[in-house]
Amino acid sequence: MRLQEKVIIITGSCTGIGKAIAKRCVEEGGRVVIHGLEPELGQEVVAELGAENAVLHIEDLSVEGVAERLVALAVLTFGRLDAVVNNAALVASSNIHTTDLAFFRQILEVNTLAPFALIQAALPYLKPSKGCVLNIGSVNGWSGEPDLMAYSVSKGALMTLTRNLGDTLHREDGVRVNQINPGWVLTENEARRKHEQGLPVDWYKDVPPVFAPSGRILWPAEIAAAAVYWLADESGPISGQIIDLEQHPLIGRNPPKN
Repeated sequence: MRLQEKVIIITGSCTGIGKAIAKRCVEEGGRVVIHGLEPELGQEVVAELGAENAVLHIEDLSVEGVAERLVALAVLTFGRLDAVVNNAALVASSNIHTTDLAFFRQILEVNTLAPFALIQAALPYLKPSKGCVLNIGSVNGWSGEPDLMAYSVSKGALMTLTRNLGDTLHREDGVRVNQINPGWVLTENEARRKHEQGLPVDWYKDVPPVFAPSGRILWPAEIAAAAVYWLADESGPISGQIIDLEQHPLIGRNPPKN
């Protein structure tokens, strides 16, 4: 039980990676605040995990005060707060020609500013527990796909936030801040998004080797397994680190042979 009695807020945990992290946290002895925008799906997650282990909060992260309400719910329900997982994100296609400032601001609000706000609201409770923050980024934060411009920029900014707070909060308050950058993961939303872009329903069964040398893309449970290390005490004093979780290197990769 690597997370015994730890209380963890996980944004965007009604589906996908966040849901997988929540399930793994409870398996490891933790208790979780489930968050998202889908009440029915969130209720299903809480029912699966048990009311003694999970509580649900449904609210858009761009709404004023949501960070404070998430923290208050954790403390009121479980009596403490040990960790925050900033997982929720808006994934929307855009490029230099299709991105206006209103859209860009919306992406940054959810993907970068909301994580900052939640860390800020949680800090008074993370300090006494010597807790931690785990930001869920993306390998796109290093440069990004042509049609994921705003999303990629928001994840690049999240990396800088992690580096900055991973140093200052650890040094001043004993709170660790780290980030994992998943590669291509088979979440419910990703499966639907690719199908809406014209791929067959079972597109993930035949992914080109250039994108998936193993023959498949990553599973949410594999990201969750990695997340536990950073949330557990076994990761020790490590802070301010960015870890890519992909099945091929992003820098120095050998070009595929024809």
